[in-house]
Amino acid sequence: MLCSRFRGLLLSVVLTATAGLAVAAAEGPGTPFGDFHPDAEIVTAPVEVDGRILFRVRGVTSFPAQTRADAIADRLERLASDPTVDAGSVRVVEGDGHSAIMVGDRRVMMLFDADARIEDVERADLAHANSERIRVAIEDFRRERSPEVLKKHAVWAAGAAVALALWIALVIWLTRRLNSVLEERFRNRIGSLGIQSFEILRAERIWYALGAAVSALRFLAIVMAALACLDFVLNGFPWTRGLAEELTRVVLRPLKSMGGALVAYFPDLVFLVVLALVVRFVLRLIRLFFDAVARGSVTLENFEIDWAWPTYKIVRFVLLTFAVIIAYPYIPGSDSEAFKGISLLVGVVVSLGSSSAIANLIAGLMITYRRAFKIGDRVMIGDVTGDVTELHAQVTHLRTLKNEEVTIANSQILNGHVVNYSALAAEHGLILHSTVGIGYETPWRQVEAMLLIAVARTPGLLADPPPFVLYQGLGDFCVGYEINAYCDDARAMSRLNASLQRNILDVFNEYGVQIMTPNYEADPSHPKLVERGQWYAAPAVAEPADDAARK
Repeated sequence: MLCSRFRGLLLSVVLTATAGLAVAAAEGPGTPFGDFHPDAEIVTAPVEVDGRILFRVRGVTSFPAQTRADAIADRLERLASDPTVDAGSVRVVEGDGHSAIMVGDRRVMMLFDADARIEDVERADLAHANSERIRVAIEDFRRERSPEVLKKHAVWAAGAAVALALWIALVIWLTRRLNSVLEERFRNRIGSLGIQSFEILRAERIWYALGAAVSALRFLAIVMAALACLDFVLNGFPWTRGLAEELTRVVLRPLKSMGGALVAYFPDLVFLVVLALVVRFVLRLIRLFFDAVARGSVTLENFEIDWAWPTYKIVRFVLLTFAVIIAYPYIPGSDSEAFKGISLLVGVVVSLGSSSAIANLIAGLMITYRRAFKIGDRVMIGDVTGDVTELHAQVTHLRTLKNEEVTIANSQILNGHVVNYSALAAEHGLILHSTVGIGYETPWRQVEAMLLIAVARTPGLLADPPPFVLYQGLGDFCVGYEINAYCDDARAMSRLNASLQRNILDVFNEYGVQIMTPNYEADPSHPKLVERGQWYAAPAVAEPADDAARK
């Protein structure tokens, strides 16, 4: 008897020491034996049976929490599968420093004081609660595998499949009906989206987008219904309930993450919305102001009206840049390494590839504020002569005298020379000139008079300021005369110059004076003149004004 008592005492000491060591090992190294720190990080694992979590348990280094939880769940399933085990025989056996939960004469699990301290309850209360959950789990395990329950769930699963098929058919019918309604009522009313004559989106594209939206709604409705049906069917059978829980977590995890991120970023999003509204309001005020300046309703000292819209674009760019700088820290993900890497890459690409673009932009601003030319001016840029049709930040468009569209980079214009024929034409007049070479035997006074007559016969040339003749020099065989006359329309310079050339030929022929330009070789036997009777040789047709001048 003494030996038996000694063995019982020794067993009690061993069990108590084992429980204490488990507590100490679970709480980590350096924790005093039997001492508990609530703030220590304790790893627990759930005990699951048929996809339902009964409770959570802790572990130690040699017996981790997940391993302990799996062992308890395995014992519970084996006990529940044994029909000879009575579910009502679940009881708690108290020991020295531990509580054992028994089902009949089989132990399911043991609870120590360290387990109770995790839940902040007494060990006996925790043991009683866990034993009750074990009893219910055994009953549910057996009930859900009974033929009656399985048949009922099978019927419900078949009904869910039929309902899903009906729902899919209904969704397809409704979406087709919706497409028919849209086709009948709105397709003919949908027009192309464009700005003036520029077509941004064709009507067919808009209609295709509407059809794609309806198809997306149909797909979303079918997928959500299929997931709901699958979840219902899998939850109905104990063997697949865990799979249903995993499927739910897989589907809901992204939505939960996005929802959590949206809630976390909601204050920043509110700030960004308010900032966008304020910037939009300020931009509208600035646009109204510069629109008034462009119309002349508001005048600024030493500020040209043509500068209004370029200045507005500069102010808008500065304001938007300032707004982006303010908004950058509040953009979702702006502090992530990926966002920083993309921003750095974009910055490098822009800095390497935008040197010419920035040069053209600065040149465009300098051209605008230097008032080199404006839209409608007749200019010569390099070897291209034409009318300015468009002024952009990067390039300038010209329409040549041959009705050709020429695009010139602004940096090229700034580095070259520009001749503006229209700048002074309206106020001071544009001088057109033509040069002729006349022999020394012809009096210079006669030549001047004939050139002035030719100017007077040219409609469009101004009498005030009066035309004048310059001498190009005394050549080896002839004298060079240059007639200069004013016009106030630079766009008509080509037409007026051609008319002036024709009138010079007519006048010199009338007075029998030979034009020796461009080369002179020898005196001909007869002057090189066109007789008056040959002025309108076929197929030329005399004009009334020419007949009046000839008479």
